[in-house]
Amino acid sequence: MSKLILTHEVSGLGSAGDVVDVKNGYARNYLIPQGFAVSWTRGGEKQVEQIKAARTARELATLEEAQDLKAKLEATKVKLTVKAGAEGRLFGSVKTADVASAVSAAGIGTLDKRKIELPNAIKVVGEHEATVRLREDLFATITLQVVAAK
Repeated sequence: MSKLILTHEVSGLGSAGDVVDVKNGYARNYLIPQGFAVSWTRGGEKQVEQIKAARTARELATLEEAQDLKAKLEATKVKLTVKAGAEGRLFGSVKTADVASAVSAAGIGTLDKRKIELPNAIKVVGEHEATVRLREDLFATITLQVVAAK
């Protein structure tokens, strides 16, 4: 088991600044090369406080702002125009970055693509749902309307 300090939020594992124990292969082959974590050292304990402070600054300032954004996101259908074939199958799939740019283009607000989770790959036109983590304890569900480009 390896002891690591997370530098980014990892779904199912923890948030930035958390100290976690993971299997050696997971740490060596995924978390450290992707930049999601650094090895835990005695000097690294100081880093934990800095990472947590930066995370708090990046989070939406207040719970009221987050709840307001949640209400806006859930009240609006976000329209995504993508290239699609004759049967409505997409050329590729919708990515979290596409969702984030569509939300900002709709004038709802700006989202970090790393906070958006697509439950399954969107490869056909139609209505789909995505989940956005606004804060540690607050999630919003976005309705995506995927349409074919003319």
